[in-house]
Amino acid sequence: MSDITRRATVTTWVGDVPIGSDHPIVVQSMTNTDTADVAGTVSQVATLARAGSEIVRVTVNNAEAAQAVSEIRARLDDAGVTAPLVGDFHYNGHVLLREFPAAAEALAKYRINPGNVGVGARHDTNFTTMIEVAKEYGRPVRIGVNWGSLDGQLLTALMDENARRAQPWDARAVTIEAMLQSALRSAERAEAVGLPHEAIIISAKVSHARDLWDVYRLLAERCDYPLHLGLTEAGMGIKGAVSSTAGLSVLLAEGIGDTIRVSLTPDPGAPREREVEIAQEVLQALDLRRFAPSVIACPGCGRTTSTLFQEMARDIQAYLKSSMPAWRERYPGVETLTVAVMGCVVNGPGESKHADIGISLPGTGESPRAPVFRDGAFVGTLQGADIVSEFNRMLDAYVEERFGSPAEGARVALPSVT
Repeated sequence: MSDITRRATVTTWVGDVPIGSDHPIVVQSMTNTDTADVAGTVSQVATLARAGSEIVRVTVNNAEAAQAVSEIRARLDDAGVTAPLVGDFHYNGHVLLREFPAAAEALAKYRINPGNVGVGARHDTNFTTMIEVAKEYGRPVRIGVNWGSLDGQLLTALMDENARRAQPWDARAVTIEAMLQSALRSAERAEAVGLPHEAIIISAKVSHARDLWDVYRLLAERCDYPLHLGLTEAGMGIKGAVSSTAGLSVLLAEGIGDTIRVSLTPDPGAPREREVEIAQEVLQALDLRRFAPSVIACPGCGRTTSTLFQEMARDIQAYLKSSMPAWRERYPGVETLTVAVMGCVVNGPGESKHADIGISLPGTGESPRAPVFRDGAFVGTLQGADIVSEFNRMLDAYVEERFGSPAEGARVALPSVT
């Protein structure tokens, strides 16, 4: 493992969301609606934000999309959705930001890909135009380099330079160097134009976990800007979730990264917010942030021979998820709760004792009779057909007592158990 253990030393504010320094790692996502579809985009932004996306990016690819941005922001504000909007610009951002000042004002950050702002003299001119708009509106930018859309002139120059080396690098190393130079030279140019150092975030997106590790370790050595992590295309379903987890976890464990996105290709009709849930689970698994109670559940084995255990784990997990919106408002810190739902006598009692509150089935035959543990102590046994509903009532009582206002009174009585 690398000995690099650092986060950005500066803080970049995106709206009211701080990124970098000692602030929590920020989860973000991106819509896949046509941004010109105001109602559809508002609905998806709101869904992503309520799922936990603290920043939401939208495509601003044409005049219709740019025209819609201010209305999207206004409707979100009316709905009480405060997540900052980021505009994703490619090819024509220098035109759209100038022609649609209401969009420039409504967006909290601009994403600029230096690989496609133009070629030749137009490259620097177009890039400078976007930076000038960012300065004018006091907005930060993310300089987002992508493996698949590198600055062709820079890459060619570095390949030519490499060919003259006594011991040339391989093509992968040259490409990584081109990504780093594209990002860092662009950041230097932005600062030369007058954009503050703390108004710059950098990303360097690739498609494979090991490439991501190498690129970001080098970035972490060469700059102190906040870094946005993520694979540029992780894939679908399990593959996408595992690829993103592998790519992000190693870097986050080394202290590299200030904001993340899981770029998951959704199955047709699948909820877009799945990528937000995966990003949160990655951070929670690494103990970097907590978003919801952790549920410890065993995988089941030959000792759990009916479906009762699986159904119980599923239903308790669903109850926690459905309760969290209200609990989050009423019970600060409830996301630190740990719940165990175990299936047999081998590890069940021990895991339940280690959790804040836990339940454990006996295993063989799965007779519906289950001991409950609270703060490490046995508090009784649930049995019969209503085990899940009774345990959920115990959960409610435990959450009220532990996370409720001290002014609300003394210890809350738990439902009676035998």
